[in-house]
Amino acid sequence: MSESLRNAGRTRAPRPRLVTRPLALVFAATFTSLAGVFLLLSVVPMYAVDGGAGRTGAGLATGALMLTTVLAELALPRLIDRFGYRTVLAAGTLLLALPTLALPLSSGTAMIVLTSLVRGFGFGVAVVVPNALVAVLAPAERRGEALGLFGITSGAPAVLALPLGVWLADRIGYPPVFIASAVVSLAALAVLPGIPGRVAAASPRRPLGVVAGLRSPALLRPASAFAATAMAAGILITFLPEAVPSGGVAAAALFVQPAATTAARWWAGRAGDRHGAARLLMPAVAAASAGVALLFLVPHPAAVFTSMALFGAGFGVAQNASLAMMYERAPASGYGTVSALWNIGYDGGMGVGGAVFGVAAAHTGYPAAFALTAAVILLALPLARRS
Repeated sequence: MSESLRNAGRTRAPRPRLVTRPLALVFAATFTSLAGVFLLLSVVPMYAVDGGAGRTGAGLATGALMLTTVLAELALPRLIDRFGYRTVLAAGTLLLALPTLALPLSSGTAMIVLTSLVRGFGFGVAVVVPNALVAVLAPAERRGEALGLFGITSGAPAVLALPLGVWLADRIGYPPVFIASAVVSLAALAVLPGIPGRVAAASPRRPLGVVAGLRSPALLRPASAFAATAMAAGILITFLPEAVPSGGVAAAALFVQPAATTAARWWAGRAGDRHGAARLLMPAVAAASAGVALLFLVPHPAAVFTSMALFGAGFGVAQNASLAMMYERAPASGYGTVSALWNIGYDGGMGVGGAVFGVAAAHTGYPAAFALTAAVILLALPLARRS
């Protein structure tokens, strides 16, 4: 056999195109809507503290947002099936943006909790619908890589807007940040006409419901292991600006963590496609726990930055690995449910973490509360190992 024939026999089929126009528009809608979310994620708890609600009020702000986020996520698979992706995403964008305009009217606990509850429904839509669309629109053999790119577009708002919101609120006050958040979120409406309303499922099987998904250990174990790391993320977003007296150090740390998370999530997508996502989850949970444990030394700047880099890397790998594992174990008709379950773990963990940590820190102080958080994350290692 000639050399040319041998080489021809080894030629592989070209890899399918990863980013199509609809997928690019999904990324754009994700970026704009989540930029509005992250501008306020640390700012609203700060607003609560400055308004007299204290640490407990700050925790309630995050807890209220995540409560209705989770409630929305439970209903979204059915809503998507009935109304389609585009309509649900448009309604969620309005729920996310418009209540923000009421925040300048009062810094009282009631107003903050009420607006957070309404915005939570929009936040649930903003994370579940694009996530499911990415899984449907991406080629199956490159899904991990597509989820990694989605991690960049959903993580970049945290990298940019999370510290920016804290910095702006400290310098120009809260109302301009609230208005900016609403405007940025509403910008997502401009790209919605190019996003599919419905996508035909590749699998003829009956859609996987949320209840059935919650009964599946193959889906529940990776989601629960990831939720433990998300719990810590909610704590850091809510309380790091208060735990670190220097506003500059806090803002910089809130840049380092999502930057490390975004880079690690992208890396994990490529590595998972090549070597399997399951082997990445356990070391990711361990790294996240170690990162939070370093905050026992808070407010020492070196400890804070090292902690944010280590936790961010573990959190990013856990995000991609757990989600890719769940999509591998579900039919295409169940991708909406997988996205909902994973985001329930994400947002439920963040909400519980923010609410419980506020009470704990009020009694123990921040260093001991961070150490306890690291210990709780370690309890998820058996789940990660068995996943």
